[in-house]
Amino acid sequence: MDNKNQHPSSLHEKDGISPPEIISSKAVEQIQLFRKKQRTTQELTNGVLAGNISDLSRAVTLIESTNANHLAKANEVINACLPHANKSVRIGITGVPGVGKSTFIEAFGKHLTGLGKKVAVLAVDPSSTISHGSILGDKTRMEELIKDPNAYIRPSSSGENLGGVARKTRETIILCEAAGFDTILIETVGVGQSETAVHSMVDFFLLLKISGAGDELQGIKRGIMEMVDAIVINKCDGDNIKKSKLAKTEFERALHLFPTKKSGWIPTTSTCSSLTREGIPEIWQTIEQFIELTKGNTYFFEKRAAQNQYWLLETINEQLKTNFYNNPEIQKVLGSTKKAVQNDEISPFAAAQFVLENYFKNLK
Repeated sequence: MDNKNQHPSSLHEKDGISPPEIISSKAVEQIQLFRKKQRTTQELTNGVLAGNISDLSRAVTLIESTNANHLAKANEVINACLPHANKSVRIGITGVPGVGKSTFIEAFGKHLTGLGKKVAVLAVDPSSTISHGSILGDKTRMEELIKDPNAYIRPSSSGENLGGVARKTRETIILCEAAGFDTILIETVGVGQSETAVHSMVDFFLLLKISGAGDELQGIKRGIMEMVDAIVINKCDGDNIKKSKLAKTEFERALHLFPTKKSGWIPTTSTCSSLTREGIPEIWQTIEQFIELTKGNTYFFEKRAAQNQYWLLETINEQLKTNFYNNPEIQKVLGSTKKAVQNDEISPFAAAQFVLENYFKNLK
């Protein structure tokens, strides 16, 4: 007899009893039916107005959808929520990567919820230009705030928006306000072009800085300095306290070089530590002073009206662009035209004119 048959491998597994079915077919069927069932616009609207976080998230997902079939439904929800919006303070927070935006927002958000505020954080994460993916890790960073029942964190991908603001951030603000959130914090990716986009949708614009990283000179640029309402030197703790206070002084001097704002507000500079929470309460006090001043001189309401006009034109531009690239005739012409440009058979400018002429011809 073969020696192998006399001594089978120790790895040999004897036949035993089959494990029981751990998945209930009935449960699977119920889950599938739940997924197939789509809530109506009325149900979504009622849920948002009632402060239901699940319905709020569903509504945000709906307006972020690029599916043309979802556009009409999204507009219905937004229009229904609009009369219940515009009752919050909108705060834009930007700064270079590594400045500690997420840590600051968590400390600031916890302070606000401690005061009885309802805080919505709209965090925009950068998208990969290669895979078009995004980490969306802000909920992971804000471990304390995510557990707070008076806080809502919604990370979104910036997509193809160079401004670092998600395509539908403006509409998301309306939904959050309708859901009862009285303080909206918008965090951007801080890519250098995000400041203009954020400034066009918030009441108060806050720029986070850190000392010892070249920020003192790099940050003194006319564009960003003219837009800010406050500069906060973050990470003012430990061995960095002296450097942070020095940076604060330099930014104060820089702000004096700029003309008075239309709002009548004089931008402030301060320091804070997101770890020790020192300086956080004073930042909210500054924002309250700003709101009181600008509401008193009507600038607050004038700015919001101007922002509404701006987003009207932006939405038109976006819709025209979408319609252009989704046009079947343009999709046919564009492919061959791209190849002609790549092969230097036609200049990009002449090619663009050719494609546009085809588009307008098909509209007639």
